[in-house]
Amino acid sequence: MAEAPSAQYLAEARLALVAVDPALAAAHLQLPVFEWRLRPGGFEGLFRMIVEQQVSVAAAAAIWRRVVDGLEGKITADAVLAREADYLRTLGLSGQKARYGQEIARAQVEGQIDLEHLARLDDAEAIASLTAIKGVGRWTAETFLMFCEGRTNVFPGGDVALQEAMRWADRVEVRPNEKAAYARAEIWKPHRGVAAHLLWGWYGAIRRGDIAREGLEF
Repeated sequence: MAEAPSAQYLAEARLALVAVDPALAAAHLQLPVFEWRLRPGGFEGLFRMIVEQQVSVAAAAAIWRRVVDGLEGKITADAVLAREADYLRTLGLSGQKARYGQEIARAQVEGQIDLEHLARLDDAEAIASLTAIKGVGRWTAETFLMFCEGRTNVFPGGDVALQEAMRWADRVEVRPNEKAAYARAEIWKPHRGVAAHLLWGWYGAIRRGDIAREGLEF
């Protein structure tokens, strides 16, 4: 399993981000210290991301438990390919997710990608390899590299919550689209992943009411 960025690195990165972009100052000052959200990687990590997409947190947890039980605790490419897509559907996966899970497993088994050793590739190469698999979009690839590999310079510009937090930080009326979000994040290199964590945390805290909405347009 990859290692999460250290607390010292995150603290230094946040200060560096605010130094190059004062627009992040409000988020930095209002959000306490956070830990990097690291999850298991490899085939299991990517398969789980596909399984859990577009459902609630509670539903995702329940479905994943059924998948683990249904595969007898062996979340491997071989185990997934050994089952029919219809069987995977009985575990709570949609037909599309069952097919995508098998596409990922096939890519791993046939050597199209080595999900256990993606660290050998740089960010751009890893994203290209992941998105070459049917069912793995850019957002999935980027969030996988952030949350399952601990990569600190990956930025999922297509994430709507991030785009909205960027709008608040810049105090503008129009939320940036994906292309504009990527362009806006260029200044945050080489800490774009930290900026994403900071903005996500800030967005969530505001939505929960933990941070006042003063001065922000909703």
